[in-house]
Amino acid sequence: MTGRGQAGRPKPDRDIDLYSTPGGTRAVGNPVRRTILAALREREHTFEELVTLAGRAKSTISVHLQDLAAAGVIDSRSDPLDARKKVFFLTGELIAIVSPEDRIADGLAAYAGAYRAGGGDPFAFYRLAFRTIRVALMQEGVLLDPLLTRAGERIGEELYPAVADPETGAFCTQIARFWEEHRLGRIEVAETKPPVLLVYDCFECADLPVTGKPACALDTGILRALFSRHYGRPASAIETRCYSMGFDHCRFEIVLEEDEKLV
Repeated sequence: MTGRGQAGRPKPDRDIDLYSTPGGTRAVGNPVRRTILAALREREHTFEELVTLAGRAKSTISVHLQDLAAAGVIDSRSDPLDARKKVFFLTGELIAIVSPEDRIADGLAAYAGAYRAGGGDPFAFYRLAFRTIRVALMQEGVLLDPLLTRAGERIGEELYPAVADPETGAFCTQIARFWEEHRLGRIEVAETKPPVLLVYDCFECADLPVTGKPACALDTGILRALFSRHYGRPASAIETRCYSMGFDHCRFEIVLEEDEKLV
């Protein structure tokens, strides 16, 4: 992420993406390589497409692709439409972003102070632990959103049988009931076609600092998995409002991926 320095000069992009690969964790800090990998996270691309997206010479992109392949982050195969060309794809998973420019300066006292011993809520300590760990990482500029989303998807897969219902409205009601019973927040179903869920007192972000960005990566993963199972095809959970964006609730729109591509 870039910011503005003195005299209006842009600050250098010092973010580092961390990828999990079959050979171990790889750190990618070069802006051109990060641009290439961001494109490949969306879909596979040909060499010519990556050259256009990155805005660099073919020779430069070729070197970057060779290095990324050697690191085990990407791989390639022959283009089925033209065997002379290659199609590149990710073999690694983005797990975290280290962003020095996004460090938060707030101390943890405000978040630790939210816990009240003997308050009668058995989930209070675990919410405190989750939020404190996350804020501690944010203070160091470490954003675990990609890993949290993947973890959420695994949780959603396990959770689905407990909330499944063939009717979308009843399915949303089951999710809301589960959230409330487990002190994850209070869900209001604003719409069912397509589903729009409002989450109040969100366990994941209600006490986080306001950063201007959505913060519910774990919830996003859980809802993505739940609704993908419900519809029998890939769905996205898009967070459009969040406590960390200054709202008094979080808002998720559920969109089938085929529909999302048409927008």
